[in-house]
Amino acid sequence: MVGMGAIGLGGLGHLMLDAYAEMDDVDLVAGTDVSPKAREAFETGYDAPAYDDYEAMLDDHGDALDAVTIVTPHTLHYEQAMDCLRADLDVLLEKPMVTGVDDAVDLVEAVDERDRVLQVGYQRHFHPGFRELRRIVTSGRIGGVHTVDCYLGQDWIDVQRGTWRTNPDLSGGGQLYDTGSHLLDAMLWTTATTPTSVVAEMEYAKPGVDCNSALGVALDAGDRTATASVGLTGDGVDMTPSEGYVVWGTDGQVSYSDDRLVVAEGGQTTAVTTVTADTDFGTLTKAKLVNFVEAVRGEAESAVPAEYGLQVTALTEAAYEADETGRRVDVTAMLDAAREAVE
Repeated sequence: MVGMGAIGLGGLGHLMLDAYAEMDDVDLVAGTDVSPKAREAFETGYDAPAYDDYEAMLDDHGDALDAVTIVTPHTLHYEQAMDCLRADLDVLLEKPMVTGVDDAVDLVEAVDERDRVLQVGYQRHFHPGFRELRRIVTSGRIGGVHTVDCYLGQDWIDVQRGTWRTNPDLSGGGQLYDTGSHLLDAMLWTTATTPTSVVAEMEYAKPGVDCNSALGVALDAGDRTATASVGLTGDGVDMTPSEGYVVWGTDGQVSYSDDRLVVAEGGQTTAVTTVTADTDFGTLTKAKLVNFVEAVRGEAESAVPAEYGLQVTALTEAAYEADETGRRVDVTAMLDAAREAVE
């Protein structure tokens, strides 16, 4: 039985709690939230105590806890996750992992030193369409990756205006650190690349809150450098994201959008795959929680370890710097400096 604690009990946190409650091998031990209504709903719904201070929860229930799920504003992630790791607990941390490169490096090193699980909440790793896109790219079918194009748009700013997601002190930024974080992760993961440098142009809804972004990214694709263009808007027409990806290789290309994968080789379409499996948010959320519990139990590897969160955080922070300075920013150098600072 995995003793589970929860930091953040509203919205997505509540959805996760419902999923955990359906698992026979998970015991919801205690929860934490700053909202009295959320705490009351947790205690009533799951017959477990709720706290307004996560440190008190760790103190009172540390012996019964094996893992903690953190679903809180972005800038709170580092301190909360680090305190849980120091308590020798495994952590499922919602995206983005953190909002600073030094903090991201520190968490990765703490995970390694303590031999703990830290899983980042990027659910596209569990989406059959994105998994198939990664399989095609990494199988070598389209050859060596040299160019990537991806985009995501949604009506984000109208919905989030006035919430913590548009308060930089809590969000760490704007759309690039919110849904855009999924886009960057999916681009890097499906192509099995890491970012080396970036240029960026951003439009802000208000100071510190980016809404629209265009990024030019250099990627380490193993034996070559690939170029990527990333388009992101938070001023779209629907809250449900619309997104698409095209990956060009030396022997072909593959595109993915609207649950449809198309492979082209030799100047003609050679494969079309339509995803028919359930890919709704609840299904993907449950899949990532199941994987996390299995990783805690030592029955599986985490599908989204902390290193993925580190790469996305570094690319995001470098993009903000690139937009501010008007210059290309070296992501590799930024990571090297952060690692030296943490040592």
